[in-house]
Amino acid sequence: MKMRIFVAVAFSLVVLSTVSAESLPVYFGTYTRGENSSKGIYRSVLNLETGKLSDPVLAAEAGNPSFLEIHPNGKFMYAVSEGGGAGSVSAYTIEADTGNLKLLNKQPSGGAGPCHVSIDHMGKNLLVANYGSGSASVIPIKSDGRLGKPTGFVQHAGSSVNPRRQKGPHAHSINVSPDNRFAFVADLGIDKIMIYKLDIEKGTIVANSPPFAKVKPGAGPRHFAFHPNGKYAYVINELDCTVTAFAYESVSGVLKEIQTITTLPNGFNGSNACAEVRVHPGGKFLYASNRGHDSIVVYRVDLADGKLTYVEHETADIKTPRNFNIDPTGKFCLVANQGKDSVVVFHINNETGALGPTDHKVSVAKPVCVRFLRSK
Repeated sequence: MKMRIFVAVAFSLVVLSTVSAESLPVYFGTYTRGENSSKGIYRSVLNLETGKLSDPVLAAEAGNPSFLEIHPNGKFMYAVSEGGGAGSVSAYTIEADTGNLKLLNKQPSGGAGPCHVSIDHMGKNLLVANYGSGSASVIPIKSDGRLGKPTGFVQHAGSSVNPRRQKGPHAHSINVSPDNRFAFVADLGIDKIMIYKLDIEKGTIVANSPPFAKVKPGAGPRHFAFHPNGKYAYVINELDCTVTAFAYESVSGVLKEIQTITTLPNGFNGSNACAEVRVHPGGKFLYASNRGHDSIVVYRVDLADGKLTYVEHETADIKTPRNFNIDPTGKFCLVANQGKDSVVVFHINNETGALGPTDHKVSVAKPVCVRFLRSK
C-alpha cells in the first residue's frame, strides 16, 4: 500500500507540478450527464515539443462543469454548472503541487443554463452568460479567489426567425474587450452581439450606444473572439454556419461588419451546427468548428483589413468538436470531441495555418472546454 501511495504521489508531481518551457498544464471541462459521462474537471499536461498529452486525471468532481476560465494570476479556476434551471458558478483554487482543484465557494449565475464564463483582464470580476434565460451577470472576485454576490445583471429580450431555436434570447458567450472597457454578449436567440460598458471597479454592465451589432436573421451568433491587434473581432454563427468579421472601434466599442463567410465546403448538404472560433496567437489565422461536417475550418487573416480567406478543412479523427483551443505558443490545436469522448492534438503549420494530425490523443468523456494554465 505504501508503495502504491508513493507511486501515485510521484506520478502526480511529475505530471503537473510546475509549468516549464517544455510542457503546459491543460484542463478539460465536461458534461457529467447521460451514459458514459465524466465525473467533472480533468487535468493533463501538453508536451510543447511533441504535442503529446499525459493521461487525464480527475482534478475535481463537479456537475456539468462545461465551461471553465482560469484567473490571470494562475491560482484560481471558475466553472459554470450547466443545467436547465437556476445556474451556479464555482470557484476553485489550483493546488500548486498537484494541479488538483479545491472548491472555494459557489454563487448563483443570475439566470438559467449558464454556458460561458470570462474574467476581466485585471482579474477583478467574473462574467457569465446564461443561455437558458438569455441574461448575463457580473460577479466580483475576492482577493482569496472566492466569488462575491453578483453586482451586475442584464436581461435580454426579443426573438428571431428560427422557430425552434430563436423564440427568445439565448446568451451564448461573454467576452471582455482588450482594454477592459466593454463586454460583448453573443446572443443566439436574437441574432445580436450585445455591447455593454463595463465598470470593473463597480462590477457593473450597462448598455453601450449603440447597444448591439446585428448579424443576418437566423444566423445564431454563438462565440466571439478578438484579434490580437485589437482592430478586428469575429463571431461564429451556430445556426447558418458562418463566421462574421467585424472592424472594432475601441473608443466607442462599435462593431462594423466587414465580411461573412461560410464554415462549410462547397456541396455539403448535411446538417451542421457551429461551435467555437479562435484566432491564432500570431494573428495570421482563424479557426472554427463544425459539428455535423465534423471539422475544423482554417482561414488566413488579412492583417490589412481583417477579412478571411479559406485555407482548408481538417477532419481527421474529429467528431462533434464542441470546443477547441490553441496553446499560447501557437504550435498545437487541441480539439475536444464531444461525440468521440476524446481530445485530439493537431500541429499548426506556421506558414499556412493548416492543421496536421500528430497521432496524439487522450480519452475524456464528453469533453466541452479546453483551457491552458499559462506560466507566470
